[in-house]
Amino acid sequence: MPSNGFFKAMNRAHRGLLKLTGGRLGWTIGQMPVLELTTTGRKSGTPRSVMLTSPHRENGLFVLVASKGGEDTHPAWFLNIQENPQVVVTFKGGLTCKMIARVASPEERARLWPIVTGKHANYASYQVKTEREIPLVTLGPVV
Repeated sequence: MPSNGFFKAMNRAHRGLLKLTGGRLGWTIGQMPVLELTTTGRKSGTPRSVMLTSPHRENGLFVLVASKGGEDTHPAWFLNIQENPQVVVTFKGGLTCKMIARVASPEERARLWPIVTGKHANYASYQVKTEREIPLVTLGPVV
């Protein structure tokens, strides 16, 4: 399984691609839109940003998959939103929004998982690699 260092390096490379191309490349991966999610570090209290794909959008909510490539541990951004669900999301073009992250309920996940994996089978292969249930997270407007 990839290490945390691998994921950090991939994130740096992704940001480098965005910077190098002036944002012309890197805002989609495999027909999925990419967004930058900024959470508050649960230990440090400082902003932590990660580039993530959003494989499904529904009723103004963006769905994220806390897959970490099928590793047996949750990604740090997921642990951070469990501590503090207030996030900042940056989209293509630099639009930045404050949003609330919420872990999908078991019923929501049961409905959304087949939609996500039907469009993007790689997530189903990640679930096969791990015994943990890969969570889905929705991002919605601050109300």
